Amino acid sequence: MLGGGSWGTALGAHLARSGHDVRLWLREGELARAINERRENPAYLPGIALPQGLQATTDLVSAAGAAESVFVVIPSEFCRSIYRQLGPVVREGAVLVSATKGIETGSLSRMTEVAAAEAPGHPLAVVSGPSFALEVAQGQPTTVVVAAFDMAVAEAVQRALSTRTFRAYSSDDVVGVEVAGALKNVIAIAAGIIDGLGYGHNTVAALITRGLAEMTRLAVALGGRADTLSGLAGLGDLVLTCTGALSRNRRVGQALGAGRTLAEATAETPMVAEGVRTTLAACALAGRTGIEMPIARQMEAVMYHGKPARDAVEELMLRSLKRE
Repeated sequence: MLGGGSWGTALGAHLARSGHDVRLWLREGELARAINERRENPAYLPGIALPQGLQATTDLVSAAGAAESVFVVIPSEFCRSIYRQLGPVVREGAVLVSATKGIETGSLSRMTEVAAAEAPGHPLAVVSGPSFALEVAQGQPTTVVVAAFDMAVAEAVQRALSTRTFRAYSSDDVVGVEVAGALKNVIAIAAGIIDGLGYGHNTVAALITRGLAEMTRLAVALGGRADTLSGLAGLGDLVLTCTGALSRNRRVGQALGAGRTLAEATAETPMVAEGVRTTLAACALAGRTGIEMPIARQMEAVMYHGKPARDAVEELMLRSLKRE
């Protein structure tokens, strides 16, 4: 398990409780010692007892060299570097599983595309869906989707993850699952802005509905399936991230809606809000494919061009009338 943040730690703890031998790789030696000695990740999951089957290390070879499956759970901006380091280390036939919900800016690559380029020759899968790290770490019932181009790979990861409280569904729509997981964070920032501005449930419901349509248009244009966006990776994760108090992207939006700058909004938490960077990638992909994405465009204007959040919401409401 590469990545010692809240999601990597929670997923690693879940797998360890399921009987798997898990090595959690992270860069911070002090945090690794705290996990091993205190059985807790005080920086990202304070108060959650971690199982003995989860052992932390700062040595990438020790963590991944003998692993049957390697889960990569780090911010998208660092994934290319990690996959490049991982390529010579991981053993032949090991499955690389991306649990990162983002798109690389610049190249506009999905995370499995980055993995294929930097660590070629390995089976690839992606796990996504409505899954707050804290609730997974607490053992609360959760469902996700595992996608791979090879259904045998998806089903193998599905079996490894699934327990009485954690249910994984399988899919072969890697593109749809990855695009959905990334774009829902952009819409969640908009949901937070709505809350920060003091608007109510009507506005949030409209945003989620139109946001899903926007996500679906782009996913299909990139080769995904519309039905995937109606499932766990799309609608399920979108609802969770737009309405749940644990959503870091929603919290960034709330701060923006309350009048804080992007720098101030992102400084309030040590955890990365992927939607901030994904907004730029989403708008670039929309331009490349000719897809209309008005919500993403307004989020880009608010975060990167100083547009007042209230003006962005009003412009979305005043767009030209059309059929649904």
